[in-house]
Amino acid sequence: MKTYVIAEAGVNHNQNMATALRLIEMAAAAGADAVKFQTFNADKLASSSAPKASYQKKNTANDESQLAMLKSLELPLDWHLELQSHAHEVGIEFLSTAFDQDSLAFLETLDLPFYKVPSGEITNGPLLLSFARTGKKIVLSTGMSSLGEVEQALAILAWGYTQKDDPESLEQVWRHWATIEAGAVIAKNLTLLHCTSQYPTPIEEVNLSAMGTMSKAFRLPTGYSDHTQGLLVPSVAVAMGAKIIEKHFTLDRNLPGPDHLASLEPGELKQMVADIRQIEVLLGHGRKLTQPSEWDTRAAARQRIVASKKVAQGEQFGPSNLGTARAGKGELPVNIWDRFGQKAAGNFEIGDSI
Repeated sequence: MKTYVIAEAGVNHNQNMATALRLIEMAAAAGADAVKFQTFNADKLASSSAPKASYQKKNTANDESQLAMLKSLELPLDWHLELQSHAHEVGIEFLSTAFDQDSLAFLETLDLPFYKVPSGEITNGPLLLSFARTGKKIVLSTGMSSLGEVEQALAILAWGYTQKDDPESLEQVWRHWATIEAGAVIAKNLTLLHCTSQYPTPIEEVNLSAMGTMSKAFRLPTGYSDHTQGLLVPSVAVAMGAKIIEKHFTLDRNLPGPDHLASLEPGELKQMVADIRQIEVLLGHGRKLTQPSEWDTRAAARQRIVASKKVAQGEQFGPSNLGTARAGKGELPVNIWDRFGQKAAGNFEIGDSI
């Protein structure tokens, strides 16, 4: 199965339209399936007192608030149609992640193929309901979350998919989650992304095995949103069964902004996609069969039943005159015991196949 690769442009456009268009072109040239941006209203996303994360402090001005930083990284609404159109022109899907109700309502006008719920909003009950009520399929990112928080988000999404009214309590959501209807709608519409929300992510905190944990717990397809440096981890994730890979990329890691440092440059993104496609090929179909190129080797390498000394016609076969050797043809040694006690149908020289 082909892995769906999302080239995450995120906020790496730095509010420059030419940069945003170039990012789309680079994602398409790299062979990604989709390029994704982020749509938010900074004033609704953060208060003036909201602190920056440690990684944001390292890569942006120390005296700048999170709100001020976000304002400088907003993707203008009137850019979206042009960016979407350009993406389609160069043969790649256009996506954007909404971080607030108004942004989601705006993205609804663009008819995106699915929505990604960002990790930071996994406990945002009202926004989760709104995502589900679009009726679109959802990719739920799970950075910073426990397994219980993931299940809670799934329960809220199930309510949003199936119920017109808001719940009266969280208990009502949990009661609904226990129904067959809730499980069925989630199975139809959800993919989970494992993620560690640190930029860059330390290798010891990647914890790719959590993909399997979530897959078993919820019987849902899983993928991986990667914030590590380099190309290794996405490839390993695909080998472990990731159905979606998301990776930040930039035109230049030295550009100012919070996410550039943990992003791939265009050549690296292209190599990552190429590596993933190679892994898909090498994983194969999963059936244990003799491969086409092995038949010649099989004939040359497998031993056969042969005469270990001269055998006369009518002589009885046994351990003293039968052995095994590579002979190219003849009976396989698994049948040698059935030959013991039989009489030779002709004369055999040493090394002749039986």
